[in-house]
Amino acid sequence: MLSPEIREMLADGIYAVAPTPFHENGSVDLNSIDRLADFFVGLEVPGLLVLGLMDEAHKLLEEERGVVLERFVRAVDGRVAIVAGTNFPSAEGCAELTRRAGEAGADAAMISPPRLAKPNTTAVRAFYETVAAASLTEIVIQDHPAESGTYMSAELMAELIKDIPQANSIKLEDPATPPKVSALVKLIGKDAKVYGGLGGVAFLDELGRGAAGTMTGFGYPEILVQLFRLHRAGEIAEAKRLFNRYLPLIQFEAQQPMSLSIRKHLYVRRGAMAGPRVRRPAAQADEETLILLFELMSELDTAAA
Repeated sequence: MLSPEIREMLADGIYAVAPTPFHENGSVDLNSIDRLADFFVGLEVPGLLVLGLMDEAHKLLEEERGVVLERFVRAVDGRVAIVAGTNFPSAEGCAELTRRAGEAGADAAMISPPRLAKPNTTAVRAFYETVAAASLTEIVIQDHPAESGTYMSAELMAELIKDIPQANSIKLEDPATPPKVSALVKLIGKDAKVYGGLGGVAFLDELGRGAAGTMTGFGYPEILVQLFRLHRAGEIAEAKRLFNRYLPLIQFEAQQPMSLSIRKHLYVRRGAMAGPRVRRPAAQADEETLILLFELMSELDTAAA
């Protein structure tokens, strides 16, 4: 867990989504977890998100989930916060994963509602209340209906923040996110923090509407850190110029269904992990896509030099 002298709660800023690295045979690459941890810490992000929807957590065996989380916790060694995804179809299962994540050293658990046959606010509320009752771990409510199949209004999320002490943050991934940031900031004020996601495609607008930062896997987290600092310093014009320079790569990365493959190749190219293996079934970035990716990376690196 975070060293007491750093902070007790999640801070504002950029939480980098760390991919789960695999060897070519499909087994978890523990050494690359160490490399990724050092890579992200060196970019001065306040935290990492592991075992999320884009981290192939659903493709990990139960024992592998524990190994991956514990390795990331040990590798960051209190230098940044760890937010662990603990999604599970049942409230009881999610509660147990959340409890285990806290015991393993995670500083918070990110949780989206389960897929419901008949989504309703009563079922969603009961789900989060059951999870919270089993653990003191801080909860980040993840609003991602494209994956969960369950839509949550700003009003419902504000009620959850109000009624569940451990729920202190919200991650928005239901586009368009900026209007929802505005609605939530108005409803909850300073009682909780709202973060963006979705690769950072609307990050600047989210900040302008009061977001505390973003939790995303964009391959250049340090650029998002710079954007955040420029915006907080009131240097909006410079922030816009920087954002517009990297927007083509943000959009390129977001190509579904091979976004994760693209991102892993990007991190390999940057020396943050050994290989780009994605567990099957998964869409792999083809050769022409990778040529375009590396050309775009080269152009951006040259412009930044």
